[in-house]
Amino acid sequence: MPRKRPTQERSRRKFDALLAASRKLLVEVGFESFTCEEVAARAEVPIGTLYQFFANKYVIVCELNRQDLVAVSQELADFNGEIPSLDWLRYMNSFVDHMAELWTSDPSRREVWLAMQSTPSTRATGAIHEKEFAEVVGQMLRPLTPRTPRPRRKMMAEVLVHVVYSMLNFSVQDEQSHEDAVAELKRLMVAYLLVAEKESRTR
Repeated sequence: MPRKRPTQERSRRKFDALLAASRKLLVEVGFESFTCEEVAARAEVPIGTLYQFFANKYVIVCELNRQDLVAVSQELADFNGEIPSLDWLRYMNSFVDHMAELWTSDPSRREVWLAMQSTPSTRATGAIHEKEFAEVVGQMLRPLTPRTPRPRRKMMAEVLVHVVYSMLNFSVQDEQSHEDAVAELKRLMVAYLLVAEKESRTR
């Protein structure tokens, strides 16, 4: 977590500028060559100001990852309520398409995700972020799987989140067809959710 979060407008602008510069730098040089000094220079912020917010580059990428998942959670709230309508598969497909578009239009998302795999500490933080996102997904699954025990629904949501992010990363690798990978992701999710719905109804 950041050492502190800005409360005043001036500090918030510096905080946001540091994160925006971090995204651009990650895309350009990758995480291994990513330095706090370069981030501060690009954001036109003194290095001391950066360290007021972030202890090191690992904290920066953890904050970027948190922001990405919070943004998706908020977008998912617009999708919520469509399940368990008869058209829920169409809405799910639309949301997967939206997620896939984010990964192709904003390459920093993949770079952040990859950076989160760099150390045991960042991986542990990423797992916490994914579990928080999975809680939102779990709430959405309740109407679709009303008789499914809560612990199993929680596990299902965590599996879905992990599979989605792993497949999105897979979809943008070199020499990989993004469209084909996204189509396979949809097949996986539809099959998984249809089985889960059927099992819940027959309990």
